Amino acid sequence: MVSRLNPYISFGETARAALEFYRDVFGGTLTVNTFGDFGDKEAEGADLVMHGMLETPGGFTLMAADTPPGMEYTPGSSISVSLSGDDAAELRGYWEKLISGGTVAVPLEKQMWGDEFGMCLDRFGISWMVNISAESA
Repeated sequence: MVSRLNPYISFGETARAALEFYRDVFGGTLTVNTFGDFGDKEAEGADLVMHGMLETPGGFTLMAADTPPGMEYTPGSSISVSLSGDDAAELRGYWEKLISGGTVAVPLEKQMWGDEFGMCLDRFGISWMVNISAESA
């Protein structure tokens, strides 16, 4: 297996809903294991996500988990997810789905470096950056 770099996002108690949302945005296969799957099914937080992984047809991998009971959670403070490339239609489609129910911080528009770029917080408080590369002259 080739080494890969992908975001791993922590949530309070919404990892399953967030991963299902991202599956709706990007497509793909979602695998979810709860704390109860690997421990006491009756314990506090047993139904929370211990590890979730979304693998998309486009080659993206997102991993996520809920913060276990007793641990501190600070939403969206330590991660931004970047989507970049030259397939403008695909990236604009992702953008439109990500901003649904979220907040646009920087509109997706042409920037001084020539690319289209935008930033948003999705409805789960995760920061996203979308960069559409300018066509080469």
